This record gives sequence, C-alpha cells and structure tokens, in this order.
Amino acid sequence: MKFRSGIGYDVHQFADDRKLILGGVEIPHTQGLSGHSDADVLSHAIADAVLGAIGEPDIGYWFPPSDESIEGISSLKILEKAAELTREKGGELQNIDSTLICEAPRVMPFADAMKEQIAAALQIKPDEVGIKATTNETMGFVGRKEGIAALAVASVVFH
Repeated sequence: MKFRSGIGYDVHQFADDRKLILGGVEIPHTQGLSGHSDADVLSHAIADAVLGAIGEPDIGYWFPPSDESIEGISSLKILEKAAELTREKGGELQNIDSTLICEAPRVMPFADAMKEQIAAALQIKPDEVGIKATTNETMGFVGRKEGIAALAVASVVFH
C-alpha cells in the first residue's frame, strides 16, 4: 500500500447579495462569498487537498473561471469530481481534516451538516471529515471581516 496526502488552501472575499455556502450548507449571514462558483471556500480547499494527494492540478484546471457553463456551480460537484479522479487513479480517500478561518459568522453550529454534505460528495463517512474553525485574532483581511479562508488536508491510500 502507498499512502499519500495533499494540502489545500482557499480564500474568498465577502460580497453583497450572495448566499454564504460552506461545506455545501447555507449559513445565515449578512454577506456571501464572491466567486465564479458558489464560492464555497471550505469545499474548494478540500478539493485541492484531494487533488494534491493524487498528483492532479488544482480546481482551477478542472473548473476554470473562464468556463461560463459552470458559473454558479455547487462546489459539492467539484468535490464529486475530485473523488471520481481519486477512484480512477486507484486511490481510496481515507479522511479529510479542515479548518475555516473567519471572524464571523460562527460556523461550528453547522459543522455536522457540513460533514454530511462533504462526506456524501466524497463518498466517505461523516466521521472521516474533520471540520474546525478559528479566528484570525482581528489581524489581516480575515480579521477585518473582508473574507473567509480555509485549509484542508486529505489522506489517500493506494492498494
């Protein structure tokens, strides 16, 4: 067996008149995130971690912002593609660990629902998805409440 891991990072700035989607779940907030897709920063970081673990390019390669046909796409579809590519390469996703970094809103009340959505898209169990949250202690763009960042790690085994 061969074990591989990948890391993902993503950031999106807040935008008016958009829903805030994190981990496939709509989170009540005064603003959403700006992006070509639904701007689900958590799902994007996870997808990049999975793609990195299997040696593939990032989500911008698979879902380029220049492709108007995918504007507004659910980021759960991006996760599904990452999982599909993993299986095609003979890999089995073992687990995800992730961290959301934002001053607001409070996201942990929605962690179980996010785990369910992410796990379903990746075809793993919810307890194989870790979600944590922290602030940036009021420093930088996150601290100024200009956006949200996310980090993720994915572990894949090849039999």
